[in-house]
Amino acid sequence: METKNTNSQKEQSRKVEELHWDTRHWKSTLRFMQDEISFIDNLLNSYVFEPNTPNLFERLQDYLDRLKKAKSRKSQVIQQISKHEKNLGGMLECRDEACDLSFYQKHNVLKAEVVGCMEDFQNLKSEIFNYAGGILRKRRKPKTDD
Repeated sequence: METKNTNSQKEQSRKVEELHWDTRHWKSTLRFMQDEISFIDNLLNSYVFEPNTPNLFERLQDYLDRLKKAKSRKSQVIQQISKHEKNLGGMLECRDEACDLSFYQKHNVLKAEVVGCMEDFQNLKSEIFNYAGGILRKRRKPKTDD
């Protein structure tokens, strides 16, 4: 009987560790997203764009607003992950499939939120880079004495 409980505890511990690994991976990805947001924010607020581009200010302002929303969403998702991570310890006390299922369902809902947040940001980032790449000031080549 004791061996069965020990195996069951090991199995629960393994399940919790797998879910915990997911949450650490998500947090790492979202921390990298923060670095990208900072870079893009600096880019959009710099003076590297051709000034005579039609609707430049409006377009950049739209991107900055959307970037701010992405940052806010990222922060909310990180808070959800932290809360979820704290609750994972309760899974060790689960003794039936229904309890496990509840944790997995919550985990999958959060996973969908993380994936959605990242996909939306990737789309925004791609849109910004495609636009910005076309209107960056061209560096003039220095004259050579050839």
